[in-house]
Amino acid sequence: MRVLITGGTGFIGRHLIPRLLTRGDQVMVLSRRPHAAKLDSRVAVYSELAQVETPVDAVINLAGAPIADKRWSDSRKALLRESRIELTRELVQWMGSLSVTPKVLISGSAIGYYGSQGDKPLGEDAEPKLGFTHELCADWEREAQVAEKLGVRVCCIRTGVVLGDGGALQKMLPPFKLGLGGPIASGRQWMSWIHVEDEVGAILHLLDQEALSGPFNLTAPNAVSNETFSKTLANVLGKPAFFRVPAPVMHLIMGEAAELVVKGQRVIPSKLEASGYRFRYPELESALNQVLNA
Repeated sequence: MRVLITGGTGFIGRHLIPRLLTRGDQVMVLSRRPHAAKLDSRVAVYSELAQVETPVDAVINLAGAPIADKRWSDSRKALLRESRIELTRELVQWMGSLSVTPKVLISGSAIGYYGSQGDKPLGEDAEPKLGFTHELCADWEREAQVAEKLGVRVCCIRTGVVLGDGGALQKMLPPFKLGLGGPIASGRQWMSWIHVEDEVGAILHLLDQEALSGPFNLTAPNAVSNETFSKTLANVLGKPAFFRVPAPVMHLIMGEAAELVVKGQRVIPSKLEASGYRFRYPELESALNQVLNA
């Protein structure tokens, strides 16, 4: 299978590409900085869609500026939208210009689609709570779904907090390693997480199963509270977790973006499990042990 990936140099992409190559797939990556990509020599890297050698069997769209790295100023919100929505629109338009369209588009999204809804379990059919994160994800998914008019099978992956050697966990680790970690705010807010191997495994599952389409929650089946996550992480590291970060401090540091950590979602991967996917790391402790002690 010939697979084009956007965001292939990011955290998830760097784990996905070796799995595709191992399977014998041909991999192409669209990158704004192709000379700095540092990918396997078997990967073809392009800076523009017009350069991509066709035909392409599948497109995996993982591109998007990091959502929690900076405060959400108006300009930052515009960048978050442009890096997701505009690129997805360009990607679908390019697919429509081809003489032979790809068979499948797997396009990024996030559990922010649902907004923060307390203890309510959120499957793919849950009604969202309106707000910036919902609008961002909904518009992102809407652009991807345009590809269905081209006869392309579309899967939108609503991803939670991905645990692995990088990403969100890498940012959490320094205070915990010093014994200064602990829950955020009340600690009762839910954290819907997934091990990076299951994130990649789920993407490959959706890539291969031709009957699957629509939105899929890419989260482990056992979400935990922020307090449970903090205590489990500290325990795996052999450190205490006595310190608590008050909500006002997070709002001072992150502004509106603090809702990502002060509030949360209890997301359930209903469709993914019903489709036959079996999680390698369904429990948090085993997932963290693998990442930190492998």
